[in-house]
Amino acid sequence: MTARAGAGPLRHLVVLRHAKSAWPEGVPDHARPLAPRGRRDAPAAGRALAEAGRLPDLALCSTAVRARQTWELASAQWDTPPPVRFDDGVYAADVPELLDAVRAVPVEVDTLLLVGHNPGLEELVLELAGDGLDDTLDQVGVKFPTSAIAVLAWRGTDWRDLAPGTALLTNVIVARGTTP
Repeated sequence: MTARAGAGPLRHLVVLRHAKSAWPEGVPDHARPLAPRGRRDAPAAGRALAEAGRLPDLALCSTAVRARQTWELASAQWDTPPPVRFDDGVYAADVPELLDAVRAVPVEVDTLLLVGHNPGLEELVLELAGDGLDDTLDQVGVKFPTSAIAVLAWRGTDWRDLAPGTALLTNVIVARGTTP
């Protein structure tokens, strides 16, 4: 299957699954922080986005602690982090809810970073990608681990135009930090 070519400027949806989280006893899911590995991997995700030339114009981030910490550590790797919107609707969201959040993004944004959770993010990537470069679709279909980044490219005049099968999955990166 091939992604449908749309009209309008080239846009990118960059999907980042939060880094590895901890499971402290008695802490509600929404409040779970990053684990030590997550605190190493999140900055690596920020560096990977910079190296790939995919710094966003806007970030849309889940309000969960682990997603917020991922955003903070990743964006600290950039000279000028973009504005961020923390959206409670991204937490535990399914594909229709994630699409609603993305479609509400202002038309001026060409590259959007979405920081959230599985299984919703993995399902969103697979739903939007009409095709992928190399084995990117297979990679996401097998596993979209913590700190994974998927880059979707599509053409459209407005984020409301983003629809299933209209994007090309151009890159998948699994960011891993090193132990100091």
